[in-house]
Amino acid sequence: MKTQAEPIKSERLFLRRWRDEDLEPFAALNADPVAMRFMPGVMTRAETLALIARIEEHFRVHGFGIWAVEVPGVAPFVGYLGLQRVGFVAPFTRAVEIGWRLAPDFWGKGYATEGARAALRYGFEKLNLDQIVSFTVPANKASWSVMERIGMTRDVGGDFDHPRLPVGHELRRHILYRKNRVE
Repeated sequence: MKTQAEPIKSERLFLRRWRDEDLEPFAALNADPVAMRFMPGVMTRAETLALIARIEEHFRVHGFGIWAVEVPGVAPFVGYLGLQRVGFVAPFTRAVEIGWRLAPDFWGKGYATEGARAALRYGFEKLNLDQIVSFTVPANKASWSVMERIGMTRDVGGDFDHPRLPVGHELRRHILYRKNRVE
């Protein structure tokens, strides 16, 4: 399934590979408690640098991954969006997930929905995936609303406790969404 990781252009967005100049705004995004409120915690600059390295390694190994999101004429970096293999064991894995994280200044503008539609199309048409999943905590209504707007369906029976979070952690429970190529 390895393919050339080509950039994606949508009406307003450019999903592209990472550049050195993305580090500082990405580190600021990952250090923002508002942006990270549904994540286990904020990240340091070093943790952000390590995350970019893992993203680039995923591109190298699988030929696809999480793109940096640019809004041409507005901002050179607003967050990330893309596809990656789920990196933990759960009842629904071996799976490819779609995910996003945008800076709060860019919420509510439809960027996540627009970019996610383009990434889904890429996953089904270019990568020939049969299914793409997404998941979040139940309280993250903005994220699961995007999942619904892009045509994903909630799999209530697939809801799970995230194996990377300890028992009792307030963010451990996750809800699962799926979208099949043929619908």
